[in-house]
Amino acid sequence: MKWLRRPSWFALLLTAAGALLFIRLGVWQLHRANEKEEILRRYAAAENAAPRDFSAVAAKPPIDAFARVSVQGEYVPDRLYLLDNPKHDQRGGAEVYAPFRPQHADRLLLVDLGFLPGNGTDQPPQLPPLPTGKQVLQGLYVPAPGVGFEMGGNALARQARWPKTTVYLELPQVAADLGATLYPQVLALDADPASIYVREHTIDFSSMPPARHRAYAFQWFTFAVAAVVILLVLHRRRPSKPLDRS
Repeated sequence: MKWLRRPSWFALLLTAAGALLFIRLGVWQLHRANEKEEILRRYAAAENAAPRDFSAVAAKPPIDAFARVSVQGEYVPDRLYLLDNPKHDQRGGAEVYAPFRPQHADRLLLVDLGFLPGNGTDQPPQLPPLPTGKQVLQGLYVPAPGVGFEMGGNALARQARWPKTTVYLELPQVAADLGATLYPQVLALDADPASIYVREHTIDFSSMPPARHRAYAFQWFTFAVAAVVILLVLHRRRPSKPLDRS
């Protein structure tokens, strides 16, 4: 190619390494997008599945699927936790959790009752009383909401009155607060039109949905193409100036 000067080995290696790195990152982003879409599909399928016995699922939780379960037992009275304003910033409010004692079980199950919208003030929303006596609950047995760094440490230990409020729900902290052992996942109750709680349970990928992974993949692939284009532009032969015959 007469229009191209021969690049150095260093330039070729640098360009190849950069392009391969960008392509690898793009492929990884596509892989993450497909993974998350598959998780969302499994979650949607579980919501429509027939409920299974909780004790059997808890003994051997499915690794690559979500389980819809049915469990009998009683709520622990007067023990409620408010996850402050998670995923509903435009409305205020809190996700409400209650400990539940399954029948013939030696540990407690934390139940996600649903989201309770705020009342326009800084005060926690008014909570309806928990049902008493034997209950039959149905819902998805899912991992607890994600946690992060909580400024000031364990907020539950500093509160003496119920309900207790936290910005991160950590099961070990809740277990210590209750003085009991908890199951490692939570029960997200099925939607109920008669309930005051809003139950729109899903896997929260709002910060990084599959579409955003694909957008990042496109960027990385664009960088790979740009690396090759830069190499070609930098090694393009400049047209020679005509000789001045005057």
